[in-house]
Amino acid sequence: MVTARKAGHLLEDPSLSAPLREIAEKVLNGTRISPEEGQLLFEEADMGYLGTLANYIREKRHGHRTYFNRNFHIEPTNVCLYTCTFCSYSRLIKKRDEGWEYSLEDIMDIVKKYDDEPVTEVHIVGGVLPQYDVKFYSELFTAIKKHRPDLHVKALTPVEYHYIFKKDKVSYEEGMKLMKEAGLDSMPGGGAEIFHPEIRDQIAGGKCSGEQWLRIHEIWHELGGRSNATMLYGHIERYEHRIDHLEKLRQLQDKTGGFQTFIPLKFRNQDNQMSHVPESTVVEDMRMYALSRIYLDNFDHIKAYWPMIGRTTAQTLLSFGVNDIDGTIDDTTKIYSMAGSEEQTPAMSTRELVNLIRAVGRQPIERDTLYNIIQDYTDHVFEEDEVFKGYVSLPVVNK
Repeated sequence: MVTARKAGHLLEDPSLSAPLREIAEKVLNGTRISPEEGQLLFEEADMGYLGTLANYIREKRHGHRTYFNRNFHIEPTNVCLYTCTFCSYSRLIKKRDEGWEYSLEDIMDIVKKYDDEPVTEVHIVGGVLPQYDVKFYSELFTAIKKHRPDLHVKALTPVEYHYIFKKDKVSYEEGMKLMKEAGLDSMPGGGAEIFHPEIRDQIAGGKCSGEQWLRIHEIWHELGGRSNATMLYGHIERYEHRIDHLEKLRQLQDKTGGFQTFIPLKFRNQDNQMSHVPESTVVEDMRMYALSRIYLDNFDHIKAYWPMIGRTTAQTLLSFGVNDIDGTIDDTTKIYSMAGSEEQTPAMSTRELVNLIRAVGRQPIERDTLYNIIQDYTDHVFEEDEVFKGYVSLPVVNK
């Protein structure tokens, strides 16, 4: 393969330092790099070097295949008890009139809007409020499954689970078992932020700790469930905090094998308490994604969440280790548009997503949440009426 030859040429570069040459040899031989070597890559490796190694791993694992799915988001509320300094999305209870709080019936009305659409996943995350407890989510998951058994329910982060289990005085183990019995199929990766307490306490104080986040995922994996993982980067953290975060994920994955995908999430600084912190550059974004692919050798997939990172950057990242760009979504998620992302109305049809992937020489593959292949769009010719729009206008309900 051209990529393998290009990666091999790194070793012939006389300007390459001995430590970077050794890391390249490890990657080409499939040997794990150390935290110290990960730190060195952040500090000293240039983008050509990182991109070549990350793309080598990406193509060795997946070739040109690039995955997406047909999904929609439901955010039950943006009112929240927590006051994360990086968050532009949530509203405090004293300002709850500026937000929305959906009832179970409201949420089911949203689900029913997609009854005639070929979506495969509903992604549910939102703020933390007392009325959204174990009983509420158990009834919600059960209702969704009763209405549409084939719809994959990917729902709630450890931040939400930690709160509702503590409130209802159930253990993590008992609580996650109840969620599975109610119809939970998998967990998203949100709420991870940065695990290291030096940073976590500053930007997300009061929420579950990094250790608690990892423990809830571990319990879910022990129950046979799959989940994703994230990291919020590009704010006040340092490279050592990123490596610490990646190392903790890698260690848990060694133990359980339950993570499917890692998604680096770029900090956006609009309308939050950290608006004075400049956002990372596109070059730094590329560095973060490439290094994630190199470091997380036991994760199958690296995802660029296009509503957050932007379509053009997402395309670029397909050559920096990324092999998944999430789904068609529609305009139901407001988490990143409210923080100033490029995608103020994040919605793409299947045709648009396929064309975006094809434009950079990759193969568009529609998957389900668990990465079973639904359709290969590499040579697909769209008919005029064969476009899944999914652009549903949803009311904001204040109750």
